Amino acid sequence: MNPALPLSVVVPAFNEHDNIVPLVEEVVAALRGVVAFELVVVDDCSSDGTLGALQALKSRVPELRVLHHAARSGQSVAIRNGIKAARGDWIATLDGDGQNDPADIPMLLAARAAAAPGVKLFAGWRVERHDSAGKRRASRWANAIRARMLGDDTPDTGCGTKLFERAAFLELPFFNHMHRYLPALMQRDGWLTVSVPVNHRPRSHGQSKYNNFGRAWVGLRDLRGVAWLIRRGSTTRAEEY
Repeated sequence: MNPALPLSVVVPAFNEHDNIVPLVEEVVAALRGVVAFELVVVDDCSSDGTLGALQALKSRVPELRVLHHAARSGQSVAIRNGIKAARGDWIATLDGDGQNDPADIPMLLAARAAAAPGVKLFAGWRVERHDSAGKRRASRWANAIRARMLGDDTPDTGCGTKLFERAAFLELPFFNHMHRYLPALMQRDGWLTVSVPVNHRPRSHGQSKYNNFGRAWVGLRDLRGVAWLIRRGSTTRAEEY
């Protein structure tokens, strides 16, 4: 069995051929010499050469591991499969489109070092968004509804930049799109969460894989389900004597 690492960076990618190589290089620049890490990129059955670009990188990026879905399965499944394969005790996640800044990961690690042991999730907070006006409006609307229904005291759950304990994540109930509700789900399990301001960048290449209407419709259905989980959930930590 391979030894555990302090950190695994997990990146889901779908048709990000032009973004994935610079992103991998930025992760390496941000973390080499700072912490022992691996980078697990999960290709969600891309059709644009993303997988080939990742395979070509492996010869010069020894930290890189590449997983590939045989069929397109979505972002939540890609993230979970990357985390299940990861060897790190803690997981940092980034979106594959390059809008999240890998340079924020050391800042999240510093926040963890200063936090109480019960904090298991450090969620990125995109204070200054670089998305279209319509997408920003939709996100504000969705965040307001989510906060009212779930009471998770988190200003931005859609940010892909996160740092969390692997073991705590794997105890959470899994469902599609669950990555958008990690603060509420972690709190449901009795853990503390902290929001940390992070950088957000314009998309350099390609297009978003979501539209506002589709995201809103799925989000409303998911919100009802997560609210039900919170109402029905009951977690008590057991200590052995």
